[in-house]
Amino acid sequence: MIKMTTKPISKPKLDEVYGFAIQLGKDAGKLLLDAAQARIGGNDSSGQDFCEKDSAVDIVTKTDEAVETFIRRRITQTHPTHAFVGEESYSKGSSRAYLIDDATPTWCVDPLDGTVNYTHLFPMFCVSIAFVVGGKPVIGVICGPFLNQLSTACRGRGAWLNETLPLPLARNPIPPMPPNAPSRCIFSCEWGKDRKDTPGGNLHRKVDSFLNMAAEIGGRGGKGSMVHGVRSLGSATMDLAYTAMGAFDIWEGGCWEWDVAAGIAILQEAGGLITTANPPEDPPSARIEDAKLGSRLYLAVW
Repeated sequence: MIKMTTKPISKPKLDEVYGFAIQLGKDAGKLLLDAAQARIGGNDSSGQDFCEKDSAVDIVTKTDEAVETFIRRRITQTHPTHAFVGEESYSKGSSRAYLIDDATPTWCVDPLDGTVNYTHLFPMFCVSIAFVVGGKPVIGVICGPFLNQLSTACRGRGAWLNETLPLPLARNPIPPMPPNAPSRCIFSCEWGKDRKDTPGGNLHRKVDSFLNMAAEIGGRGGKGSMVHGVRSLGSATMDLAYTAMGAFDIWEGGCWEWDVAAGIAILQEAGGLITTANPPEDPPSARIEDAKLGSRLYLAVW
């Protein structure tokens, strides 16, 4: 049994939901791929037409909306008692209340994470589907159709790439974190949608953090970490999938629930850690605890 704060879900029932979620991810991924391929060498630009939401880099396409409608319809037909939270339907609503409670099994979906990538046909875009019970993601499915990559996980059943390769990919033995980490690590990060050129603002703090990570050890007043590399895929969900693979060592980002829910399930089943990126008041005595959905600022480590 999977014990949660809400009514437990039996193992056979969770297996059934897991199988449904995997097939749903494959089907939704095919819709994304079909929409992308229709634009390659053709005249179909309908999937590329987009509207801006909060900023010039926070956009939505017709494909986002069509895929979310498809996913929601399938879930409603198959699991009518479950709640549903999707990025596009939430963005259109008037409420900005906390999204997921502990009482109702909830599907948390981003139909197209990496929309900017999708509009440019950069392959780092995906569909993200999570099943949340007791406020915790217990199933995660991330389908990157342009790359033919399907990352999946279910609580207690491990994490997998394309249903056959266990995650992380390097397992015998699993490489340890470098002793002087984050030096010699791959650090993954995103610019975010807040691009205001304000000293002390979000963009400037991010740039300062990136420079500290990249600079030579001892540089920048002793803050330099000289990581092996700083990567920005343009999709927080894909960042988490690659962290679960072991390709990234560290990821930091500020996100909504649909950006991280599936990735949390996969990363944790792969043996990784995700916690809050908010600095503790007393670092020496601080306890590292699992991130809670709704934390908004996350730090993932593999």
